[in-house]
Amino acid sequence: MEFSIALLKGDGIGPEIVDSAVAVLEKTAAKFGHKFSFTPYLIGGCAIDETGIPLPPETIEGCLASDSVLLGAVGGPKWDDQPGNNRPEKALLGIRSALGLFTNLRPAKLYPALRSASPLKDEIIGSGFDIMIVRELTGGIYFGDRGYREGKYGQEAYDTEAYSITEIERIGRVAFETAMKRSKRVCSIDKANVLESSRLWRRTMHSLSEEYPEVEYSDMFVDNAAMQLVRDPGQFDVIVTSNMFGDILSDEASQITGSIGMLASASLGDTARGMYEPIHGSAPDIAGQNKANPIATILSGAMMLRYSFGLSAEADAIESAVDRVLDAGYRTADILGSTDTAPLTCTEMTEKIIEVL
Repeated sequence: MEFSIALLKGDGIGPEIVDSAVAVLEKTAAKFGHKFSFTPYLIGGCAIDETGIPLPPETIEGCLASDSVLLGAVGGPKWDDQPGNNRPEKALLGIRSALGLFTNLRPAKLYPALRSASPLKDEIIGSGFDIMIVRELTGGIYFGDRGYREGKYGQEAYDTEAYSITEIERIGRVAFETAMKRSKRVCSIDKANVLESSRLWRRTMHSLSEEYPEVEYSDMFVDNAAMQLVRDPGQFDVIVTSNMFGDILSDEASQITGSIGMLASASLGDTARGMYEPIHGSAPDIAGQNKANPIATILSGAMMLRYSFGLSAEADAIESAVDRVLDAGYRTADILGSTDTAPLTCTEMTEKIIEVL
């Protein structure tokens, strides 16, 4: 099979980790008899340097013409003086909207080989955890009306949280369908005791749950969910929530796995095309030093094979290779822990994974 992939390497360590993922994808293609073509496009700070804006029209057009998109990272202190509407991070909201990507899948899995890296106690970790956070991506407070106005105490700023039944239903269906392929448990996170938008969210999710009688459904307030993630993460299978709550909870979940450098993500819409990226940032402090952990981006490539291309066996092969490399004791600096073992470079870790493949 043949697929075209748009590469958005971005800033900081973005080029290094995307190159690693491409090398693994090329090895996978050769192993299974596929052909992947890769075309790079500008995004973020490097796009500002070249074109003056973080998301050039050519990038949007190229991504729309591709079968899927692989993103590295954007941003860095170099562009801190940019106005708010032209910062590198604005490109992320723009490309998600342009591609119609309303779902963000954020797995938070504790790898047995990295158990000691988790900040949680053994008795809390128990037998481990494997959580899928389904975050609504194109609605809510990040996309609502905003601005400045005169208020009770003078000038004030405001941001608006708004959700329609349609938006809630479509993200809810993704969560239930995802749960059907896992342990058949969905927990919907809201703040229905305070927010009207959350009350509509909860009513809609309750109604939708009736269509999935096989799935065990529950609700939880977001403040309690934040506590439960560190008290008993194993209780969760699929978590579904709004844009802002998902942004916060998925970052919390990433930390209890031991390293943010291990976690992939997928942004999906109504078509097979998706955008896949590691959840960590651009890490400008180590950019160009060959120290970055490429695993999250490599696993993002595996998610692309699974969710956009329907190549489950190929995705399994990459994920298994990562597991075996970790089980063998190989580590990059961020997951090294308190051992005397020398950390692998980004290139060396990539080569180990390819070798196992």
